[in-house]
Amino acid sequence: MHVLILGGTTEARRLAELLHGTPGTRLTSSLAGRVAGPRLPPGQVRVGGFGGTEGLTAWLVDHAVDALIDATHPFAGTISFHAARAAATAHVPLLALRRPGWVPVAGDRWHEAASLEAAAEMLPALGRRVFLTTGRTGLAAFAALDDLWFLVRSVDAPEPPHPRAMEVLLDRGPFALDGERALLRRHRIDVLVTKDSGGAATAPKLTAAREAGLPVVMVRRPAVPGGVPVATGPEQAVRWLGELTGGPVPPTGG
Repeated sequence: MHVLILGGTTEARRLAELLHGTPGTRLTSSLAGRVAGPRLPPGQVRVGGFGGTEGLTAWLVDHAVDALIDATHPFAGTISFHAARAAATAHVPLLALRRPGWVPVAGDRWHEAASLEAAAEMLPALGRRVFLTTGRTGLAAFAALDDLWFLVRSVDAPEPPHPRAMEVLLDRGPFALDGERALLRRHRIDVLVTKDSGGAATAPKLTAAREAGLPVVMVRRPAVPGGVPVATGPEQAVRWLGELTGGPVPPTGG
């Protein structure tokens, strides 16, 4: 059985770890190639795009893929639609592995935004020193906010256009709560901007912001294709594959 994982996330790597070495399973993980020095999962890895829906459809057919798992980042919306159309055309079963989004709790001061541009419009009324954790792409949405100062955290260095008053912190999660608390204090942050990526790796910043009483601009996730079965964790995806083949389910306790 040939399984193609559209990956690049923590969940995708964990799924590859669970499936690697399973008898009768050939595993390929596909990474978009947008991050320099990505953490590679076990098994065969390909890097780069497919060339849209037609390219992905051809790849599924040419490489005799038996199951497709979309474990891409919640904000990599375009590839999810490509995957849905390609899987339907190639008659390949598709599962979406999507981590649950974050949910506000008592004490949170969240302001939801439909896009990065909407988030930028909110900022002048919320603070002057911004902790921007939306990644290195999309900074153009904040480039015109010359009256604000930004601490931008990303894995790779951002490229222009970006805010004029900006300090870049190159780092990769997971992040610890004590570190996030110290970072907010050290840089005198008064507003946090983040995408609703979900997961535990970067959630401590939300706790730190809540404790400090800071407003949080939360960018909502983009739309996803309908009619696709969803797993919320790698173990659930493994069980789906087992049900798909009618064979034994690989162990998930390692």
